[in-house]
Amino acid sequence: MLRLTEIKLPLDHPEEAIEAAILKKLQIAPEALIRYTIFKRSHDARKKGEIALVYILDVETTQEKQLLQRLKKDPHVMPTPDMSYRLVAHAPAKLTSRPIVIGTGPCGMFAGLMLAQMGFRPILLERGKAVRDRTVDTFAFWKKKDGLNPESNAQFGEGGAGTFSDGKLYSQVKDSNHYGRKVLNELVNSGASPEILYVNKPHIGTFKLVGIVQSLRARIEALGGEIRFQSRVEDLHIENGQVQGVTLASGEFIASHHVVLAVGHSARDTFQMLFDRGVYIEPKPFSIGFRVEHPQTLIDQCRFGEQAGHKLLGAADYKLVHHCQNGRSVYSFCMCPGGLVVAAASEPGRVVTNGMSQYSRNERNANSAIVVGITPDDYPGHPLAGIALQRRLEERAFELGGGTYDAPGQLVGDFLADRPSQSFGTVQPSYAPGVRLGDLSTSLPEYAIEAIREALPAFNKQIKGFAMPDAMLTGVETRTSSPIRIKRKEDYQSLNTNGLYPAGEGAGYAGGILSAGIDGIKVAEAVALSMVRSTG
Repeated sequence: MLRLTEIKLPLDHPEEAIEAAILKKLQIAPEALIRYTIFKRSHDARKKGEIALVYILDVETTQEKQLLQRLKKDPHVMPTPDMSYRLVAHAPAKLTSRPIVIGTGPCGMFAGLMLAQMGFRPILLERGKAVRDRTVDTFAFWKKKDGLNPESNAQFGEGGAGTFSDGKLYSQVKDSNHYGRKVLNELVNSGASPEILYVNKPHIGTFKLVGIVQSLRARIEALGGEIRFQSRVEDLHIENGQVQGVTLASGEFIASHHVVLAVGHSARDTFQMLFDRGVYIEPKPFSIGFRVEHPQTLIDQCRFGEQAGHKLLGAADYKLVHHCQNGRSVYSFCMCPGGLVVAAASEPGRVVTNGMSQYSRNERNANSAIVVGITPDDYPGHPLAGIALQRRLEERAFELGGGTYDAPGQLVGDFLADRPSQSFGTVQPSYAPGVRLGDLSTSLPEYAIEAIREALPAFNKQIKGFAMPDAMLTGVETRTSSPIRIKRKEDYQSLNTNGLYPAGEGAGYAGGILSAGIDGIKVAEAVALSMVRSTG
């Protein structure tokens, strides 16, 4: 097949316009076209009022060889790459041990699925609850019907932190082996809409993710895998630099020489345990800031003009960055069109925000994190010092919010004028449990406050109204990424602990559902090859 890129058509083009564009591009007769499929559909909104759809198409013709020769200098015509996935190994007939996967976020789930597909019957250990039960606990906390459950919340439980998010399925990681396609195909096989295979910036939404996560679990179990909930790993056993197994909080010991560590970015007690056991850990950069909310209609109008609301465009998003005079960079992160700001705390006495959208993205507000990049120079002295900084900021937010898990908030106009907010404006905050207005200037380090105050007016030049006085800031956002990296070698094993495979976002090797799933596949392949060699 041939892959055609940069095929542009008007937003409201008829279906037959795609075939006409193919015939025109390749200069072939209709009878030479066998079929085509849409590989990717995005939009070009640089000209408001003239938004175009941009296609990448896979085309089958009777003249493929001739066309490749004739159009060999055209960068927009090429052979369609082989994106099919092939298992790298199969478990031996007599499997003497089983790999352990700690965590059932996207990384752990895909590591488990791949190991199960290769016949290794993995044991997946999850400190939290199954996704349905976890959802009940999380929503009860948000609605103030129940207190925070440290083991079952927006961070911990089946599906990981990505379950209570926008369900974004795009990434900037290099993926020459097309692992991302494998992730998307498996999600479709588990109930996701096939549109995620071709729409630009696909997303699933929280409610749909719940069912998909359940389906992934069922598929792992059907292939011989085992998933155990409320099974927090208390200790990692290491002898002479080699993993021997894990002990659960219940006291049970499970032996294995192959342990995948996919615990997510908030498993702070696990990070401490690993550090105490001598596993090599180093600090890494992350970001801190607030959630900002605007009317979604403002973002739609700014991005799409008179075509705002078109069904193919959906709710508009944005991506912003500003380099400040104090040397800091401020950027938008995890933008959730038509979404909600949610309580993402996982430890008592601390407040953390995050963003979430449903598939429809039809809530009244747009929200994103506006965060400042920080480095280990800002939290020197210890590999886990970034965690200590996160905790201090989250405790301060809890205090400013009144000590009830309400979050501290301030209107953008008041924040820029350095005065406390006393009443809400036209933008009503979506954060549940609730927002307590006041002064956010003491919730973050002074350099971060200074940088965000400089960035908001700069962002207003890109999106008119971004610094509107009634826009809502809610604090704090501290879990943008893991504050540590558990370094690994080329074979994906820990730098100094054989048999331990640090993986995903918590180990510092992913940032989002898709990249975490990709890393899970890579690590599962490494585990499988190691197990085959050790039994061969």
